[in-house]
Amino acid sequence: MSLSSNDVKLIMGMVSRGDKQHDIAAYFGANQARIVEATEGKYGPTIAAPAAELPPKGPPGVKGRRLKAFVEKAVAALKTGDHTEALKQLEAGLSRYNLNES
Repeated sequence: MSLSSNDVKLIMGMVSRGDKQHDIAAYFGANQARIVEATEGKYGPTIAAPAAELPPKGPPGVKGRRLKAFVEKAVAALKTGDHTEALKQLEAGLSRYNLNES
């Protein structure tokens, strides 16, 4: 897998923020060796992206499973015609997903 220069900026920002390498690797669908190579400059300049551009901190697998639960509730609400509840579930899911977690 090859990483783009934009990916490297995100990786460097995540590393400098203190994210765990295995969480970073999981976010990009790569192994930890690619993250190390990125930090060593193999894929281009190692300039960190600003904090505002970084994805939420925390393991993406757990975050994805939590978000899926909210989406399932929203779909169920849509099937019954409850658009207000569906929107509420989607907003809650996004809010939970965007939390920075260690």
